[in-house]
Amino acid sequence: MAASKAMKGRVMLVMALLLLVIDQIIKIEVKTNMCLHESIKILNWFYILFIENEGMAYGATFINKFVLTSFRFVAVIVLVWYIFKQVKKGARWTYLVLLTLVATGAMGNLVDCLFYGKVFSESTPYAISEFVPWGEGYGDMFYGKVVDMFYFPIINTVLPEWVPFYGGEQFIFFSPIFNFADSCISVGVVALLLFCRKELTELTSSSDNSDESDKSDDSDNSDDSDKSDVSDKSDVSDKSDVSEKSDDSDKSDASDKSDDSDKSDDSDKQDGVGQEVEKTSE
Repeated sequence: MAASKAMKGRVMLVMALLLLVIDQIIKIEVKTNMCLHESIKILNWFYILFIENEGMAYGATFINKFVLTSFRFVAVIVLVWYIFKQVKKGARWTYLVLLTLVATGAMGNLVDCLFYGKVFSESTPYAISEFVPWGEGYGDMFYGKVVDMFYFPIINTVLPEWVPFYGGEQFIFFSPIFNFADSCISVGVVALLLFCRKELTELTSSSDNSDESDKSDDSDNSDDSDKSDVSDKSDVSDKSDVSEKSDDSDKSDASDKSDDSDKSDDSDKQDGVGQEVEKTSE
């Protein structure tokens, strides 16, 4: 079992390195041999079209570049940690391969963001980029541009005039331009949803159980606190009762002493009267 886990770990590592090398070779070849926006026709529905983007997969852009790169960095660390955990747990080959596919894709685009701005000159429609000494590139670390090149205009036509709003306009399917790393991420995510629903369900249920456990702990702590408050109140009440009883006892003692004193005074008075009567009689 231990040998099998070790083998799975080595296979995932080799697979990740291989995919990462392929991704970087394609990007470097395109960046150092093509001008920006230059295209090479492979088939009627497949082009190598060099573009750069500062956003997410398929050129999507809606958050700050530094935030996006930081998010990628954290996501890669979390994915690598999770894959390592699943290897030790003895997860299925399919699950591990697909997770590695997603993690490597994210890592490939992260390399562009971290280092390309430092080691490449600017790509323009009129000049091909070149390697430059570290720090003399077109941008800072975390601000490198992701290289995209795969373009599949499978359907390229003009919509009929009778189509509402878009009649007479050009329609292209599939228009996004992407890279090898994007493909790894997309294939990995779709395959995970199709073939690893059991593991994903366990992952979400484990997260739910963790949340319930936290809530249970909070509830227990709250109950303990309530019990402590009740106990404290009970102690205070008991002390109050004891104090009241003590006061009542003190008052009773004082009252008894007062009664005894009054009785003693009355007795003294009676004795004095008696003595006066005796004197008078004599």
